[in-house]
Amino acid sequence: MKTKGTTVLLAEVRESFHMAIGAIAAHKLRSALTLLGVLIGVFSIIVVMTAMRVLKNNIESELSSLGSYTFKIQKWPELQFEGPAGWEKYRRRQPLTFAQGKRLAEKTTLAVSVGMETSFWAGEVETRFNKSAPTVTLLGETPGSFPAHNWILADGRPLFDTDVDSTRDVCVLGAGLAKTIFPNVAPVGEKVKFDGINYSVIGVLESKGGAISGDQDNFAVIPITTGLNRYGRFWRSLTYLVQARDQASYDETMDQVRGLLRTTRKVLPGKDDDFEIMSNDSIISQFNSLTLAVRVGVAVVSSIALLAAGIGIMNIMLVSVTERTREIGIRRAIGAKKRNIMTQFIMEAVVLCEIGGAAGVVCGILGGNATAFFLKLPPVVPVDWIVIGLVICSFVGIVFGTYPAWKAANLDPIESLRYE
Repeated sequence: MKTKGTTVLLAEVRESFHMAIGAIAAHKLRSALTLLGVLIGVFSIIVVMTAMRVLKNNIESELSSLGSYTFKIQKWPELQFEGPAGWEKYRRRQPLTFAQGKRLAEKTTLAVSVGMETSFWAGEVETRFNKSAPTVTLLGETPGSFPAHNWILADGRPLFDTDVDSTRDVCVLGAGLAKTIFPNVAPVGEKVKFDGINYSVIGVLESKGGAISGDQDNFAVIPITTGLNRYGRFWRSLTYLVQARDQASYDETMDQVRGLLRTTRKVLPGKDDDFEIMSNDSIISQFNSLTLAVRVGVAVVSSIALLAAGIGIMNIMLVSVTERTREIGIRRAIGAKKRNIMTQFIMEAVVLCEIGGAAGVVCGILGGNATAFFLKLPPVVPVDWIVIGLVICSFVGIVFGTYPAWKAANLDPIESLRYE
């Protein structure tokens, strides 16, 4: 009996769906104008959420360039929203120096490795074979930076402590840069010229691909002491890269490093740190906080658009009920129940909303992925928000289609048959 009832219900829903499609097709212009409001509401949600997902995925991808259980310490926060007052507070901080970094590496007992880095120069790189675009970044690093950055050697060797201690003119190239300036030659052992100075290539890294900030492989690494001697060290603040042994000791390592740095930099008890410690999770959390206001604003605007669209759907459905009064009377006269009439009109409202919602989803995904196209990032399809958008459309159709459906179901059959 239960199976029979389910079959009858499915048959009613199927019939109502076909009737809804027929009614929408019979009034194409009116239906198109009605679902336009739903399209705009869903589009505004999906386009922003897709763009946010593209940016978030890219940030996570760039953060994954750090090795496992690695955190960074630097003078400036990764993201800063405190305005001029906040900027001035960070500016007044003393730089993180090479000597402080060496002391930290000597004193910490929990970290696997401690690296130091900074960016010295950006411009054109020249070899006897080719020249690069003027966008190559010259990084100063220590040996501890390689595991912290998850840099893997494709050829040659990494930096050694002797390279740093002796301030040697050697470099390790990113894969993209190596391919550009040494198109048909093995780079290791060759000479490259940065800012008019020759360096010997000792290694080439494996490729990591693109990112929002550019090609992750378009850089070269030199000993940090070589760069500090050449480009100045007294005003420059370094970044420390600390890698913990495992997840279990991650927080303990961070606490130990914080305590050692506070002691080295003579930060008084009770005073705030005069440096920033950043992990992957903290940066993602800051990004989510930054975009929260945008997402809430979009939700409010979309809600208003969907409310307006819902009122328009109710209005059109009431007009449709009036136009089809005689049809409703005939259906009631040959045995249709109130339930059948309500199902028919609610289904029509839901189908109208879903068509607009589906069009909004498609336009939103295309619009949001325009961000990925222009920034040369991988496109995304936010399945969760697609489902949420279509569920909202169904909800709007049911809510704003119920009253017209109830009015249609409660028309007097005799009076409906007399309606002209």
